[in-house]
Amino acid sequence: MTDELAIRIRGLRKAYGSGTAQTQAVDGIDLDVHRGEVFALLGPNGAGKTTTVEILEGIRRRDAGEVDVLGADPGSPTSTWRQRIGIVSQLSGGLDLLTPREIVTSTAKVYRRPSAPEQVLDAVGLSDKADARIAGLSGGQRRRLDVALGIVGHPELLFLDEPTTGFDPQARRDFWELIRSLAGDGTTILLTTHYLDEAEQLAGRVGIVAAGRLVALGAPADLGGRADGEAVVAWEEGGTRHTLACADPTEQVCRLRARLGGEIPGLTVTRPSLEDTYLTLIAPHLEARA
Repeated sequence: MTDELAIRIRGLRKAYGSGTAQTQAVDGIDLDVHRGEVFALLGPNGAGKTTTVEILEGIRRRDAGEVDVLGADPGSPTSTWRQRIGIVSQLSGGLDLLTPREIVTSTAKVYRRPSAPEQVLDAVGLSDKADARIAGLSGGQRRRLDVALGIVGHPELLFLDEPTTGFDPQARRDFWELIRSLAGDGTTILLTTHYLDEAEQLAGRVGIVAAGRLVALGAPADLGGRADGEAVVAWEEGGTRHTLACADPTEQVCRLRARLGGEIPGLTVTRPSLEDTYLTLIAPHLEARA
């Protein structure tokens, strides 16, 4: 990650509908994403994250605010600018009669400096299905093809919208390695996902959007004061499970060990998970909209 910005957003707004039926999908978001960063944008359905990403991709127009993506306004996209970004949107269709090799090879010809199609197919785990009709691919395999089409242009900035939907656990972890490899080569990645473990594994920072606003921003481990939150120490004693919430778990464990004379049966020490923190942060905004 560098100090140079790949994405700069100030006061972004977008509404749908009109009059009393108008819905403010994006309500004044400010956000910076640095070059070389893997950034995850999280939020419940209807929070405004997809609209935000589509504005950044130059697919949807904003109502107000300043947006800069790779030094240009995506509201007036040029073909040169589009060459520099990659998009993996939600599941696509209409390619059933082609093979992955055919569509990836054809797509590569659009770009000035594409990656080798064979290398891309291997990276997403489709080498053994390269010459199969897309109509016969599973949902997870089709999703891998979407990813292949998004990265074949060797983009400077890659947008990933729910990229591992339909992946089995091993495929998800293989994909994580691919994202780490791209990030290691300097690709900036903006990821939206409902898998919080995925955000925690991949992103250096995450932003949480609720009711069209950015309600939290930071490293996954620090989000919402998570790193400084109380830990829960649990142990077995006298046939009973005991728990203690405390800010100094190491000290408490030392006291338990001294009192119990050594080993502490059933000892666990846990802090709030990213999911716990996420649900706590979005809850007030969901209640306000209810």
